Formats: sequence, structure tokens, C-alpha cells
Amino acid sequence: MATSSPRSSLGLRAVPLFEGLPAQRLDALAQACRWRSLPAGRLLVQRAERERDVHFVIDGQIRVTIFALNGRQLTFREIGTGGHFGELAAIDGEPRSADVLTLHSSLIASLGADDFRRLLEEEGVVADRVMRGLCRLVREISERVIDLSTLGVQNRVHAELLRLAREAGCEDNRARLDPAPTHAEMASRVSTNREQVTRELTALVKAGVLARDGGALVVRDAAGLQRIADGAPRELIAKPGA
Repeated sequence: MATSSPRSSLGLRAVPLFEGLPAQRLDALAQACRWRSLPAGRLLVQRAERERDVHFVIDGQIRVTIFALNGRQLTFREIGTGGHFGELAAIDGEPRSADVLTLHSSLIASLGADDFRRLLEEEGVVADRVMRGLCRLVREISERVIDLSTLGVQNRVHAELLRLAREAGCEDNRARLDPAPTHAEMASRVSTNREQVTRELTALVKAGVLARDGGALVVRDAAGLQRIADGAPRELIAKPGA
């Protein structure tokens, strides 16, 4: 059950969107926000509803997703501490375009649409950050649409692994995904089922491109994974150290 939390500008200071704003403005925003502590697995925003608040993740992690009529989940992105979402509905007044649920216990500060739009009018630096963020979102979604439209399941798994490796940081052609994404999570990101993800990850481990290390997944050869994603057969990729 959601519980109310004290309104403090200290939490808002961790939100990059508000970086550089004076203390007086942050205090006013904190008072204008609705603050909630939510357990993991709570549906925060439902697709097609008319709620228009902008939500800030003060602590925790949420997932932006869609549940299809057949029950399959398609994940768009995950947002952690300091992130925000909901600005589309606040700006254009249209219904929500996706479902949002908490992955972990989360502290959420929610700002009404009118207050958010007023903030954009009065703080040009915040408006610029919002516009740049929306541009990044459009580019990311465009890449996802291209992948889903042009790549087979195996290559979509490769592309997702490469994306996760870049996010984790590649060093010396290696990346460590810790904790490793679950097969169900990867399936929801590439629009397939868990069994297909399991088969492909197992094949990549046998090829020496991936390795399991406790609860982590290690990309042992990022360049080799890229070549496989580009169409090279797995068996032609030399194992690291071979």
C-alpha cells in the first residue's frame, strides 16, 4: 500500500532535470509534489488513463512497458533513481501511452501538469533538458522499431546484449552485466518468449562470447558479439584466448 512521505527538496536535488535550480525553487517544487513510497510490483501509471502528472524517481526503479491483449509484455525502458517520466501527457494532454510499474520499492514525487508546464515556461534550462530528453526518446524508439521490423529473434537478442554492454561500460572488449538480466526481462525487451532467449544465450555461452559468473553475465568478446549481430556465424567467431 502506498504511504505518504515528507516533502523535502533534498530528494529533488538528485534529479538531473533540476540541476542548478535555486534552493527556493526546489523548496517550492517539493511542496507542490505529491510524495509516495510504493512497494515493488505496484502499477503506477496505466495505459490510456487520463492522469497527467510528471513523476520523479527519488529512489528506486520503475519499468515503462505495455501489456498486450495476449498477455505478452513489451518493455520500452527502465528508469532508476533521478529519472522522470510522464512529460508527454503533461505537455499534450493526451492519455498515457504505456503502463508504468515499480520494479523495487520506490519513492516517487509527482508534480501536476499545470505546475510542470509553468516550470518549463519560467526555467529555460529545464525546458531545454526536457526537449533534449524527448529527442533521445524518439531516437531510441526509432531504433527499437527498426530492430523489431528488420531483425530476427536471434539478432534482436544480440542487439539487446550489445545495448546492455554499452550501458554497463565495455573495457578491453569485455562488459559485466551485474546483476544479469533475467531471460523473461530480455524477452519482454525484444518481443519474444523466454525459451528463445534461453536458447540463444546458451548458444553464445558455448561459442565463448558470453560467460556466466554467479549472478552476473559477462560479455567476453563484445567485438565478436557485434560481428554475430551483423550476420557472422557463431562458429566462425574465435573464442577469447583461443
